[in-house]
Amino acid sequence: MVTSSLHTTDTEVEFADDIQLVSTTDLKGDITYANPAFCQVAGYRLEEMLGQHHNLVRHPDMPKAAFADLWAHLQAGKPWRGMVKNRCKDGRYYWVDAYVTPIYEDGAYSGEVEQPFRPT
Repeated sequence: MVTSSLHTTDTEVEFADDIQLVSTTDLKGDITYANPAFCQVAGYRLEEMLGQHHNLVRHPDMPKAAFADLWAHLQAGKPWRGMVKNRCKDGRYYWVDAYVTPIYEDGAYSGEVEQPFRPT
């Protein structure tokens, strides 16, 4: 299990505009997939992320209301889009323009896919 302190720095991680960070979660919000770009920007190995709650990368500056809104949209079967400040393993941060959509398997809501891009 990865433990993540709330240590943060004022250093932003920037990544190219054409880089797409992709992750999927189950109904509990635990990470079931993360593409190599997401792992690289966040500073984690895939093995460290799998099974961990997606709040592993949540920056403490992000208001809880933003995530309450995200979950309300997903529970209603609707996608959500918003600016999110994430925290890297080493405490640095990065911004994403996140687009999160529900995943359905056999007609039942089973998780989410997040496809964030670098804000422009």
